[in-house]
Amino acid sequence: MASNPLSSPHAASAQDAVSTPLLRCFIDGAWVETARTFDNINPVNGRLISRVCEADRDTVNAAISAANRAAKGGWRGTSVTERAALLHRIADGIEQRFDDFVAAEVADTGRPVHQARTLDVARGIANFRTFADLIKTASSEMFESTAPDGAKILNYVVRKPLGTIGIISPWNLPLLLLTWKVAPALAMGNCVVAKPSEETPSSATLLAEVIQAAGLPNGVFNLIHGFGPDSAGQFLSTSPHIDAITFTGESRTGSTIMKAAAEGVKEVSFELGGKNAAVVFADADFDAAVAGVLRSSFTNSGQVCLCSERVYVERSIFDRFVAALKDRTEQLRIDFPQAEGVDMGPLVSHAHRDKVLSYYRLAREEGAIIVTGGGVPVFGDERDQGAYAQPTIITGLSDTARCTREEIFGPICHIAPFDTEDEVIARVNDSPYGLAACVWTTHLSRAHRVAAQFETGIVWVNTWFTRDLRTPFGGTKLSGMGREGGRYSMDFYSEISNICIRL
Repeated sequence: MASNPLSSPHAASAQDAVSTPLLRCFIDGAWVETARTFDNINPVNGRLISRVCEADRDTVNAAISAANRAAKGGWRGTSVTERAALLHRIADGIEQRFDDFVAAEVADTGRPVHQARTLDVARGIANFRTFADLIKTASSEMFESTAPDGAKILNYVVRKPLGTIGIISPWNLPLLLLTWKVAPALAMGNCVVAKPSEETPSSATLLAEVIQAAGLPNGVFNLIHGFGPDSAGQFLSTSPHIDAITFTGESRTGSTIMKAAAEGVKEVSFELGGKNAAVVFADADFDAAVAGVLRSSFTNSGQVCLCSERVYVERSIFDRFVAALKDRTEQLRIDFPQAEGVDMGPLVSHAHRDKVLSYYRLAREEGAIIVTGGGVPVFGDERDQGAYAQPTIITGLSDTARCTREEIFGPICHIAPFDTEDEVIARVNDSPYGLAACVWTTHLSRAHRVAAQFETGIVWVNTWFTRDLRTPFGGTKLSGMGREGGRYSMDFYSEISNICIRL
């Protein structure tokens, strides 16, 4: 096995070898250095974590060529049993290096250690095991019919690999969302060229190392680092030599990728932005609803595509709810990721914090009432060099204000009162996005009735972020297209063919 790309800088200077690791690309079973590098910065204190090799066009093309060779070679012919065993070995490899993955996720994102342990790395393992087990138990459709002349006709459906999949994953849940795509792509017999976010390259590099150790054939999994425009992301998504693209990220980027994919009529799956709503009815379990909205607004510092940025509360409990959420929010502990009982870490970067803070300022300009937060915490230590922002609650804006319509992707929610069921359904649906929504109520009929009318890909009732990996996941409108999860992932990552036999 190659030496650890996180700890051995190879061609770097002797001084760099001591102080700054170099993260390489992984192509055709080998670690590849490139001429240009960029810095990976710790958002907790602004310090340099590592230097990262940026893939130029030739490097990206080499990765795609390696994947295409492997796709035309023996990989697509491997049995389901062999592929499932390899996926389980990858899951076992992540589990064996669990603490390394936790450290990588925490360093890149600043998220609390307990979140990385219980959510991010655990889900990365689960993604590989889930799809390994699914392909072993998957069934196919079969139809019997009779031809006009009386002959018996048998039709059955088969799934065949697409070939080479371009995967572009985001920075907010780096390992979770990368493995959510890599696992089913490999499970269905495809080869992969993966580009993680430039903000979070570390756990992806570790994943490449684990995949190499698991014995995946050279070229089946390739990793390239870089940016979007005029860098690795653009070179990958515009290549005529990939067969499908799956992307999680901003809606504008998804639109750009879709235009490129249209040239080659490629399969695409997009999970894009959201301006998600949480609706709290007066009959809800009040304490559970407050705790749920606190979690859905501020988990991962609000940097989850499923977070609730719009909260609608029935008028009779509005003032009480705002006061209770304010109290719980001000009790959140903002600290170092390793601190005991920490609730929130920094935003992923200073640039992203600048964006979030610009919305804090915009909220004031639009006339919002700042219930709590709205600024930057002061610590008096190295965290002041990090990318922290205060968890923020605002009220008083109209549904047409920019802060209630545009995705902010930070620790902020706007709370507004509503009077009737029909009113709040219309207000929730009056959005260019349609990813997720939450309903808090103890009324069973209302729960079913309201949830069915939301124009979103997923609706949670009396919970949030609960996932069964077999169910479809994706959004409507600007929140994306296509569904992944369970058999929906199996369908996307394969060419579905019908075989018709006259008996």
